[in-house]
Amino acid sequence: MNTTFIAATTELELGCLDGFEALPLVVRPKKKISLQAVSAQLRGLAETHLLHCGGLLFRGFDVAGVEAFQQFAVGFGHPLLSYEFASTPRTQVTEGIYTSTEYPPHQAIPLHNEQSYTRDWPMKIWFFCAVAAQSGGATPIADSRKIYRAIAPEIRDRFIERGLMYVRNYGSGLDVPWTQVFNTDDRAVVEQYCRMHDIICEWKADGELRTRQLCQAVARHPCTHDRVWFNQAHLFHISALEPALRETLLDVVAEEDLPRNVYYGDGKPIEDALLDEIRAVLDDHKVTFPWQQGDVLMLDNMLTAHAREPFKGPRRVVVAMAEGHQA
Repeated sequence: MNTTFIAATTELELGCLDGFEALPLVVRPKKKISLQAVSAQLRGLAETHLLHCGGLLFRGFDVAGVEAFQQFAVGFGHPLLSYEFASTPRTQVTEGIYTSTEYPPHQAIPLHNEQSYTRDWPMKIWFFCAVAAQSGGATPIADSRKIYRAIAPEIRDRFIERGLMYVRNYGSGLDVPWTQVFNTDDRAVVEQYCRMHDIICEWKADGELRTRQLCQAVARHPCTHDRVWFNQAHLFHISALEPALRETLLDVVAEEDLPRNVYYGDGKPIEDALLDEIRAVLDDHKVTFPWQQGDVLMLDNMLTAHAREPFKGPRRVVVAMAEGHQA
């Protein structure tokens, strides 16, 4: 894939991938060099460009494994975050570094902003491609500001005015167990976390956990002050399931016991058709490019959404997050 370069420094070249205007901004070394050797320059470039373009792709650098990636991410000045209140299965690789979502390779993960289903999220997220898949496996991205502007105003206004309520039921062989989501097997710790984060929690008769949380549909970036589409209604809603799986699940459990679902903030159902319109807008704004081994992708998590394409063959992409933010 060729890159059209738009700027340069002594050791680095900046440009855009063919066919894309600004997202991601690609940073390459003029000659092979380690990521750490120019980390200070890369941090300066991120400070200058990230809030404008939303994402930087560091390509062609020598990255000596996960530990080097971890040191690079830590170098941006914020401790790496642990996955709290996670919604998907992941494995911790080392401190602050996790596998990307461990869904089967044939499944796609739609565009979303990390942890936008809650009221606490990371501002920064990095992906490191240690092993690129034989085919597929891209991490598509999209500009959340453009998505916000492209969604029909009447839909935006409805979601803003009514808010969203996410309902989750953990475990029971259908979803991630609560012990993994909250990183504890102590109910008191779970209850304390929920109180601190305005999450309603309920222990059901079978010993499993149900939570409800009122959250935003739209957020305003604390630095740029841009409004962004910032939720996971299209992912949590039952309409995200294939019709056959949806029917099967509802044969097994009542709607209130589904592993996850989302409603308007007043508890009323969200119309399937509206979410289909939102999914279409997300698809229209998707930017997809293949991973190359050693790539590091840095995103402003509020400005840029990410996804995952199905893949074949081994694939190893790990994730780091930092700079926690509260709504």
